[in-house]
Amino acid sequence: MIKANQQLDAKGLACPMPVVKTKKAISDVEEGNVLEVLATDKGSKADLAAWAHSVGHQYLGTVEEDDVLHHYIRKGNSEPTVEKSYEHTVSLNEIESRDGLILDVREAAEYAFGHIEGAKSIPMGELEARIEELDKDKEIYVICRTGNRSDLAAQLLAEKGFSKVYNVLPGMHDWKGNITKEI
Repeated sequence: MIKANQQLDAKGLACPMPVVKTKKAISDVEEGNVLEVLATDKGSKADLAAWAHSVGHQYLGTVEEDDVLHHYIRKGNSEPTVEKSYEHTVSLNEIESRDGLILDVREAAEYAFGHIEGAKSIPMGELEARIEELDKDKEIYVICRTGNRSDLAAQLLAEKGFSKVYNVLPGMHDWKGNITKEI
């Protein structure tokens, strides 16, 4: 199953209770983390997606397992307003024609709902602990949703001695190519 940071059980509740419970539960979720909401109300799919969008959270998607809907919502933050500071960048269009590793630093649930084929998933929060999985001699194209987490990840890699690191801008939010899902 898809990894989430927290889980809310809203099974057996009818509209509007899944949204009401989600509003309350997401206040305990850290910005950028993913809340999984378990629900049986079929209308919760549209309700939660609309609510998340209206308040600035990212509705990642839903997986249906038996009669239970697993909704994934990434708590919004100020990502779009963060200033980018890593100097080596490439555009989304450029990564398709280059050799190297595409490193996706979004949360596991974001990656599962759609990523560039062949990309390696290492969430930003795990990057330092898993840095040995990366080859310092390869070009690495770091991508996230908007270019902000990838900016921080590129800076971290450069500090750790990686010299062929590029932040991909603007990020998966604007990706128009094919995506691979793992749900």
